[in-house]
Amino acid sequence: MKKYIIILIASISVLSCKTQTAANVPVSTNAPITETAAFFKEINKKPNFRQVKINSRINVETGNFIPTLDATIYIENGQKVWMNMIAVFLNVGRGIATPDGIKGYEKWNKTYIESDFSYLNNLLNVNFIDFSSLQNLLTGRTFIPVNEKDFVLTKNAQGYQLTSINNLKFENDGKTSEYAVTIDYGNDMNLSKVFLKNANSPDNLEVSYANWANFESMQLPTNVKIIIKGTKTSQILLENTKFDSSKMDTPYSVPNNYTKTEIR
Repeated sequence: MKKYIIILIASISVLSCKTQTAANVPVSTNAPITETAAFFKEINKKPNFRQVKINSRINVETGNFIPTLDATIYIENGQKVWMNMIAVFLNVGRGIATPDGIKGYEKWNKTYIESDFSYLNNLLNVNFIDFSSLQNLLTGRTFIPVNEKDFVLTKNAQGYQLTSINNLKFENDGKTSEYAVTIDYGNDMNLSKVFLKNANSPDNLEVSYANWANFESMQLPTNVKIIIKGTKTSQILLENTKFDSSKMDTPYSVPNNYTKTEIR
């Protein structure tokens, strides 16, 4: 059951396989930029789309065999993220995230989950994900709190890099976590990589974006790679093949005789 929940929820939370890692590594870093207000204003802009339907192909690597999945992901700005997945022409499962939390069910084992965002934070080895940061992560926006006073901004051959001056601290449900953070942007200001290293454990999270496509008044990534490193390493690779602005129905109800899985 766990591996399918990883696919369902992590894919909702997080959108591949062609991310060009080498192209995202800065090759030369110059002196810090001192006038940074315009840069931070740009990267912290709120998304202005109404909705987007995304056709995706998802590959998940956890050490166990998981077939390639075809997914429909539908995002209503600030309201919900809905997902339906198919493998070998068979419906695998469905999930939905709202500001209140996440829900999902999978058909192979006839189980479902209901959780707040603490489960998603545990899955990604972080401590700050809520609905807003989830939506930003999916659409290639800056998805962690970024304040000008906490980072050094430098220019390099590939674009811009933010490096945290001190470890960033996040508190959630009485738990405080600290992360060393670097964030890379292209010369066009599109997000290219986010790397978070837990200061008190070997855990880290890396999210890379590549191959951006025009969608209405914004750009969206067609390839995203998410690497979750802890006691084991998991990788989620999404290739977004089509973006559509049409509104769609997003039904969600747990079928009869499904068993609720307690999240720990």
